[in-house]
Amino acid sequence: MTTQELHIVTGAFGYSGQYIARRLLQKGHQVRTITNSVNRANPFGKQVQAHPFNFDQPAKLVESLRGAKLLYNTYWVRFNHKTFAHADAVQNTLTLFAAAKEAGVERIVHVSITNPSLASNLEYFRGKAELEAALQASGLSYAILRPTVLFGREDILINNIVWMLRHLPVFGVFGNGNYRIQPIYVDDLARLAVEQGEKQANIILNAIGPETFTYRELAQTLGQIIGRSRPILSVPPPLGYLAGAIVGRLVDDIVVTREEIEGLMADLLHVDTPPTGTTALTAWAKQHAATLGLQYASELARRRDRQVAYAAN
Repeated sequence: MTTQELHIVTGAFGYSGQYIARRLLQKGHQVRTITNSVNRANPFGKQVQAHPFNFDQPAKLVESLRGAKLLYNTYWVRFNHKTFAHADAVQNTLTLFAAAKEAGVERIVHVSITNPSLASNLEYFRGKAELEAALQASGLSYAILRPTVLFGREDILINNIVWMLRHLPVFGVFGNGNYRIQPIYVDDLARLAVEQGEKQANIILNAIGPETFTYRELAQTLGQIIGRSRPILSVPPPLGYLAGAIVGRLVDDIVVTREEIEGLMADLLHVDTPPTGTTALTAWAKQHAATLGLQYASELARRRDRQVAYAAN
């Protein structure tokens, strides 16, 4: 591959997209981003040009993709909200795939989720499965990466678990807390994405870290690392959701959804495949123990204010 190829990353001013863009720039590629946040502070300066998604104007979206060899897609929404929805994210991504094909993009590296299923009653996992099927049927070369939970300095989930451990006298887990989770470091995901961008074979790859925790073990481990070991209480899922909603009102955010609880408890964030990430969450958390979870990380705040750069927590 030449060093002057144009690569496009969705959401390069956000979380995982920022790490992918950085790795591409380090390799000497031209990088463009397509984003909902064209006015967000650009961490790359003039190195990365921003174009709006223009999902409602496919011809403009095609032109934004024109000339690119690869597209790295991280676009998605975590939950349904009055201003965004899973169904819209699915349709928008289908529009993106079609535009990429029309623009002459040769390969798409697409970020999905572990255990997607067209038969799932969970809209998140069903929507991801629909997009995987569409990409496989598109005729484009593809690599589909299936991460569980990402961690890193701009993370939300791990950061906010630690924030609660710092601020609450006990930590509640839904049910017995024995469902599993395999967090992957965000830059390990970015490395995998760029590596797969350099290949041609179609592939579906679970993007998981080297450590597996039960949810209960995860809370216990993080509490020990930051010196805030808390009693871990098993709570019925409806009560846990209610507690999350109360905290959400206090921080003006959606802390957890019913679907997320159901997906966790169904063990959908665990797969029986070798790890593809190399960075251990425990080692990373120990390095950042002094600052991890000091500030609550708000999903909604990031979506409301599309000018402020994603800050390290």
